Amino acid sequence: MTMGQLFFQPAFRNTLRLSALTVSILAATHLQAQEDTTVVYEASFFDQYTPVSANDMISRIPGVNLNNNRGGNSRGLGSGGDLLINGKRLAGKDNSANDQLQRIAADQVDRIEIIRGSSGDLDVRGASQVVNVVLKEALSRSSLSAEVNMDYHHDDKIDPGASVSYGGQAGNLNYLFGLQLDPRYNSFMRTEYNYSPDLTLTELVKEDNLRDQETVQTTMNLGYDFERDRVQFNALYSDGSHPNTVNRQNFLGSDSSVITKSEQELTDREESNWEIGGNYEHSFNNGSRFQFLFITNEAIRNSVRERFTTLNNAHDLNQYLRSDKRTRERIGQASYSWNLREGQDMQLGLERAQTILDTALYLGSATTSGTPLPEFGNLPPVLSASNPGSTVQEMRYEGFAVHNWTLNDRMSLESTLLYEASTIDQTGAASRSRDFGFLRPKVDYRFDLNPSLQLRATIERAVSQLSFASFTASTNNSDTSKDTDLGNPDLRQEKEIRYELGLQYRLPNDGGVINSRLFFRDIDDIIGKVNISSDPSKPVSTTGNVGSGIRYGIFIDTSTRLGFLGMPDALITSALNVFDSSVYDPILQADRRFNRRGNVELGFRHDIPALGLNYGFNFSAEITGGQKEIDVNTIEQNLPGPNLQLFVSKVAFNNVTFRLESMNTLRSDFCRDRYRYDGLVGVSELTEIEDSCSAGGGQKVALKIRTTF
Repeated sequence: MTMGQLFFQPAFRNTLRLSALTVSILAATHLQAQEDTTVVYEASFFDQYTPVSANDMISRIPGVNLNNNRGGNSRGLGSGGDLLINGKRLAGKDNSANDQLQRIAADQVDRIEIIRGSSGDLDVRGASQVVNVVLKEALSRSSLSAEVNMDYHHDDKIDPGASVSYGGQAGNLNYLFGLQLDPRYNSFMRTEYNYSPDLTLTELVKEDNLRDQETVQTTMNLGYDFERDRVQFNALYSDGSHPNTVNRQNFLGSDSSVITKSEQELTDREESNWEIGGNYEHSFNNGSRFQFLFITNEAIRNSVRERFTTLNNAHDLNQYLRSDKRTRERIGQASYSWNLREGQDMQLGLERAQTILDTALYLGSATTSGTPLPEFGNLPPVLSASNPGSTVQEMRYEGFAVHNWTLNDRMSLESTLLYEASTIDQTGAASRSRDFGFLRPKVDYRFDLNPSLQLRATIERAVSQLSFASFTASTNNSDTSKDTDLGNPDLRQEKEIRYELGLQYRLPNDGGVINSRLFFRDIDDIIGKVNISSDPSKPVSTTGNVGSGIRYGIFIDTSTRLGFLGMPDALITSALNVFDSSVYDPILQADRRFNRRGNVELGFRHDIPALGLNYGFNFSAEITGGQKEIDVNTIEQNLPGPNLQLFVSKVAFNNVTFRLESMNTLRSDFCRDRYRYDGLVGVSELTEIEDSCSAGGGQKVALKIRTTF
């Protein structure tokens, strides 16, 4: 496909029209200058809203949308995100700066800065805007924040929780401690209709799922400032171990009186993690800086699932599935920053990251012939799907150079050159050792057309980080006919060239923010399912590299105060994100989309300071017709329903805040269509259609009571 053909595709023409419309609106609007590209909100601005935490303060600022990603497959410390506390980044992943916002008491905040420019003075790089929460300077200050909450679920379950945080400063020492009991109970019913190709109902499946989980988490952040040095330590421990129960019944067609199968699954999940991080910084007399950050962590995700046949009041074990997974990281990053000349600065750095994944998988089945073994639940082992132990280790080195250049008082250019070298070793079921090396340049150009309107253009080569879970056999929890997924030790990283063009316009008098961002990505080695069958009549797949493709679209979001309607303390937000993509799928033997189609969002918040009251809603919905999961003998598409959250909050006696929330107010279902074939997809006959919907956990109402002492 040529670039000329691409730009004339209907979906892309529509995104261009949306972008052109946004630019036209901006050009037609009167532009009012501000002082510079940093917008400052003093703490006194938020007093009228009686906030409890720093997060409450940020929620009143138009155009702030922090990136809440917690790493996912991302390893290492990277560029640092888009949030700073006292101008410094936090060396943490699960214990992140985003999580600190809820723990920092509002009376500890001096001001909040929204930084739209690029500068070598920042501890992060590459973000479109950075939020810096500046705390008060005092010889001694402290505060205690507490919250108790109660969740009421659709099945009349009441689930309590609580959190407490204590923070402050004593001389040069600043500290923040947190303890949280987070209720994560969930129950839902799934109904599945199975049809033959002529749409005759052949089977009805009803399933009850129950997760009885409470997560306990404790955190600590300590920092000490010397004359030219700063030291910071962070720690986190979390335990969310819990049981899961599934009761499933299969009925003959639409006749719910004839039960063909009845099963119960009991799963014991062990989920815990700890993390320790730190940051040391030294400032030299000439203004240059040296910084060292480190993280070490460990996450346990073990589970034991026992499946019982319960037909005719029986309780016979027919399957045992044990999955062990432990992930460890040890990361260190050092950097040196200095001023080259007026308007130019430089940063050189090196990161070393070690990631280790230990896994084991034991599958026993009553339908398999063989000798029962204790480690397989006293059932005969299914050796083809089991993996008694594998270890995957990546040793990665990343050297980077970042040059910031203020071209003039309206233009800046940030250039990054990064080289990544890594070795991935795997032992156990498969033995592999592979070396990788990638050069990853990036150019970020910003032009302030005036103090209110900023143009941003970026070009970047990005390389994904592989999910180690795809290297080894793992549990499949989404398809009852497929208990495990095979691993692929030869999986390669996705490589892509990213092109982005964005506009941000800040309305006069803090009236709001309008953002638009157009992007195009040229991607190699896209990851999906690949066919590894040796017998076409018995299709087998694994996660692999499908081929090359493209992805493109537009993000448009607005955040506007309704002062022009006489409601200056009302804020309405909206977003329209539209994507398209294309890749040739060797299983389907045709072009297909490989990403979502996009989503729409609408939010409203109205503060009434005189009454200490605020209320509002948040609505979101997916644009359907997007991503499909193509496997060797199935095609699957997820169809999530819209989501609506309502809230009302009241500040009562002694600055105690009462907040009532309603989640999944529309009681939307999460649906999935699955098409099964008698052989390879694309060349075989369709045998079954599954139409499955889950109640999404039903509606949940939560009452939260918060205060600061």
